Amino acid sequence: MNVMRSRPVWAVLTLLGLLLVAALLGDNGALRLWRLRGEVQALHRDVQALEAENERLTRAIADLRDDPAVLERLAREELGLVRPGERVLRFPRPPGPDGPRGGVATDAPRTP
Repeated sequence: MNVMRSRPVWAVLTLLGLLLVAALLGDNGALRLWRLRGEVQALHRDVQALEAENERLTRAIADLRDDPAVLERLAREELGLVRPGERVLRFPRPPGPDGPRGGVATDAPRTP
């Protein structure tokens, strides 16, 4: 009789173990739910960043439409446009981290 009683207990424990594994690791288990919540939080952060970028671009568009000074600055800086009669002075760029350009030696003595 003792063997008869232990079989139903093992069957119930095995069934409970299988249900626990399915609840944790199944397609709709707790681990997947935890991972999906993390993805939702990441997507919310992405949406907030995109909304901020959209707001910045909306303000930039409004500035370009409404403020002639902004449009003029962009035309001068980006396109190199000038008004009639203006002179443009271009200066050589300073040497970069690779050293001076144009054949100038760095250790050459300077003359006053």
